[in-house]
Amino acid sequence: MSIPWYREEGSFMNENKQYVVVVLDQEQFGIDIQQIETIIRMRDITRVPQAPFFIKGVVNLRGDIIPVMSLRLKFGLDSDEYSHNTRIVIIKTEEHCIGMIVDEVREVVEFSQESIETIQRLAIGSEQKWIQGVGKTDQQIVTLLNINTLMEELLPNKE
Repeated sequence: MSIPWYREEGSFMNENKQYVVVVLDQEQFGIDIQQIETIIRMRDITRVPQAPFFIKGVVNLRGDIIPVMSLRLKFGLDSDEYSHNTRIVIIKTEEHCIGMIVDEVREVVEFSQESIETIQRLAIGSEQKWIQGVGKTDQQIVTLLNINTLMEELLPNKE
């Protein structure tokens, strides 16, 4: 007897991925839900001298000091305007943890591999490498961020 949603070679047939949709300057971006540690309300950020222009400082999150960056500034958008919807999305990879300020966290969406179109590398700037693709549903288009590439650029590897 076989389970219909399971392939014999051991991989799942349902390869849908979930993304948290965040808003920056009225544009929707998706972050792979598996890379998100937590989402917190905007809070006071302690500035760090001589940090890159897009690093706003650090926050203390349950005893851990987390650097916080402005995705707006990193992507060349207007400066952050904080509101009651502003959030810090805490991203965690194997080696690093960083907070990313977003205008709003909207929802969680699920995309199948077929509904994600990859973006060909166009000569429109280096930010292209931070984009994994575009997810499409009947109602919306979401630009999917490549968090690993973004993190590699921001933070050096531990040695």
